[in-house]
Amino acid sequence: MDKIIECIPNFSEGRDLAKVEKIVDCFRGKQGVKLLDYTSDADHNRSVVTVIGEPEPLRDAMVEAIGKSIELIDMTKHEGQHPRMGCVDVVPFVPIRNVTIDEADAVAKETAKIAAEKFGQPFFLYEKSATAPHRENLATIRKGQFEGMAEKMQDQTMWKPDFGPETIHPTGGVTAIGARMPLVAFNINLDTPNLEIANQIARKVRFMNGGFRFVKAMGVMLEDRNLAQVSMNLTDYTKTAVYRVFETVKMEARRYGVNVVGSEVIGLTPMAALVDCAEYYLQIEDFKMDQVLETRL
Repeated sequence: MDKIIECIPNFSEGRDLAKVEKIVDCFRGKQGVKLLDYTSDADHNRSVVTVIGEPEPLRDAMVEAIGKSIELIDMTKHEGQHPRMGCVDVVPFVPIRNVTIDEADAVAKETAKIAAEKFGQPFFLYEKSATAPHRENLATIRKGQFEGMAEKMQDQTMWKPDFGPETIHPTGGVTAIGARMPLVAFNINLDTPNLEIANQIARKVRFMNGGFRFVKAMGVMLEDRNLAQVSMNLTDYTKTAVYRVFETVKMEARRYGVNVVGSEVIGLTPMAALVDCAEYYLQIEDFKMDQVLETRL
């Protein structure tokens, strides 16, 4: 069977959908590459693409998409709710089938090397590809965002890029790239326009403030709906379950007299993460994954 890797690049454009389509076109009609999903969010001003493929064709398509985003996105004019430091903000490679995390790591490094040489975009290796402990966490790399990154990178002992020039691309910024395990991008909406409440709840559930080990979280304002949101990445759903985080956010919201009005999954998510929730809420006993009809097809 073929080796299959998933790539979920995040692009800093979610309002000009014509530009998004031009970037996404880099993944269409390519042998050995399949575009699975892409979503754009105007509040975040960000698009998330989900694509799978064989290692080399996927690498080549991603290099092309990096070039197209540098051509189309000017970070000096970018505004949005989501933290960002580059036109292509982050490029994770995830092992899916017949691929080890080390092989995904190798593809990430090849992609960064080629794109850095071709387009002059600097790259930091993160997660499983990180070359130093302080570079593993995306939030740590991205701190300061695009506007503060050139000054931050003056400290070359700490923030010399792994590939590319020593400072930011003037309009493209800088990109984090690397291999990681599958994650669930999971957002919970609150019936309040008070962003500080969402921020306080995020602090309670995220790992860096003493919350769940495999949760990254922040508060985000959904301007079009006038709602605050707890926006999260669950980096290992097998160890920190989706339902556990959902129930904790509901519990924490109650202290402010706030309710959860909905949640959303961004991009694609492993079926096992949702089956895990079904088992919990339905209190199903002795349920096995092969009882899901689609897994038997």
